[in-house]
Amino acid sequence: MSSAISIGQAVVLGTVEGVTEFLPVSSTGHLKIAEGLMGIPVDDASVVGFSAVIQVGAIAAVLVYFFHDIVRILTAWVRGLRDPEERYHHDYQFAWWVIFATIPIVVVGLAAKPLIHGPLASLWVVAGSLIAGSGVMWAADRFGRHKRGEDDTSFKDAMLVGGAQILALLFPGFSRSGATMSTALLLDLDRVAATRLSFFLGIPALTGAGIYELKDALGSGTGAAPLVTGTVVSFVVAYASIAWLLKFVAKHTFNAFVIYRIGVGLLLFALLGAGVLES
Repeated sequence: MSSAISIGQAVVLGTVEGVTEFLPVSSTGHLKIAEGLMGIPVDDASVVGFSAVIQVGAIAAVLVYFFHDIVRILTAWVRGLRDPEERYHHDYQFAWWVIFATIPIVVVGLAAKPLIHGPLASLWVVAGSLIAGSGVMWAADRFGRHKRGEDDTSFKDAMLVGGAQILALLFPGFSRSGATMSTALLLDLDRVAATRLSFFLGIPALTGAGIYELKDALGSGTGAAPLVTGTVVSFVVAYASIAWLLKFVAKHTFNAFVIYRIGVGLLLFALLGAGVLES
C-alpha cells in the first residue's frame, strides 16, 4: 500500500505545523488548507493521524525550549509528593493544575471523536472558526487588563484556560493557542504570561493526541519515512516559531494575528465557494 502522504508533502505539512502550532492562527486549519491545496484527502484516517503525530515534533520543541522551566516544575512536584511542606510551592501546585486542566479536553476528545473526525472536520467549519476566533481574540486583547504575571496564576486560571482547548478541538480553525491565550487575557494575564501558560497546558494534550493517533497513522497507509520527516521539520520550525512569538508578544498586541486570521478565513470561504477546494 502506498503512503497517503509523500516525503515532499510531509516537508510542507511539517513546516506548516511548526509555524502555526503555537501561533494563534490555527495549525489544524492551516494543515487542512495545505492538504486540500495538495489534493490530500483531509478526512482520510492516515492523514488525520499524520497531522496529530507531527504535532509531537512541535511539542518536542516546547520541551527543549522550556527545558529548565519544566525540570524546575517537575522537581518541585516530586518534592511535594514526598514532603508536605513543599506543597505550598507555586511550581508544585502548577504541576497539578496542568494535570487537572488536561482532563476536560481528554474526556471531550474521546467522547466526540466521531464528530471531530467527521462533520466538524469540514473546511467550511475551519473558515468560520478562523473568523469567529478572531473576534474573540480581538476582544480579549482589547479588554483584558494585562496586569497579572505568570506567578499570579491560580487553579481557576489553569482550569479555564485548559478548558478553552475544547473550542479548538471541536472547531478546527478556532486555534488551541488562540483559545487559550484569549481566555488567559480575559482573566487579565499579561500577553507573555498568557502565551507561556498556553505552551505549558498544550504539552500533555498535544503529546497525548499524537500518541493516540499513531496507530491510525501507521496502520492506515502513512509510511514511517513521511512521519519522521514531518515530525523533524515540525520540531525545527516550531522551535524558531516559539522564540519569535515570545519576543513578539512582549512588545506587540495580537491585532496582526486577528487581521491575518480574518484574511485567511475569507480566502478559504472564497476558495470553497469557487470549487477550488472541496470540504
